[in-house]
Amino acid sequence: LAFLLSFFLIPVFIAIAVSIRLESKGPVIFKQERVGLRGRKFYIYKFRTMVERAEELKAQIADRNEMDGPVFKIKNDPRITKFGKFLRRTGLDELPQLFNILNGDMSFIGPRPPIQEEVEQYERWQLRRLSMKPGITCIWQTMPNRNEIFFNNWMKLDLQYIDTWSLKLDLVLFLKTFKTIIMSSGR
Repeated sequence: LAFLLSFFLIPVFIAIAVSIRLESKGPVIFKQERVGLRGRKFYIYKFRTMVERAEELKAQIADRNEMDGPVFKIKNDPRITKFGKFLRRTGLDELPQLFNILNGDMSFIGPRPPIQEEVEQYERWQLRRLSMKPGITCIWQTMPNRNEIFFNNWMKLDLQYIDTWSLKLDLVLFLKTFKTIIMSSGR
């Protein structure tokens, strides 16, 4: 399925790549080391939604973090480009993760893969979310208020998914993901 989607989405990939390059300099693809199944590290791929060297600029705005727990997010992050805002709202920035699926590092559905810095701050019970292959989408990402979910609730939803996993649940979340993309509820 990931191969077929990748093939049929080639025109979308090209349009997004051209739009990113027209708006700002830097690579089209953002590559970041993440932690996957049983702590295995891999590189996740996304369309770049921020200015070049955004990771270096994070220290300058670290005090504006709006999330609790080890995750960093701010509503109007000045590092995000105009087109990047559109990509994030629609979730289209995640499309290159189809290659992570083809590579065997990720699945369509599963807990989102964290960065090592976040994992180092996990409480013991939160480490269990690394017991399943990470996914492009999950329970909390399909919720209308996904950007306002507290970190511990986010972890509990990931563990709920692990504990109640079924093909039916995956299908429901897969379909809800398309609704999330159409509603453009991300940021």
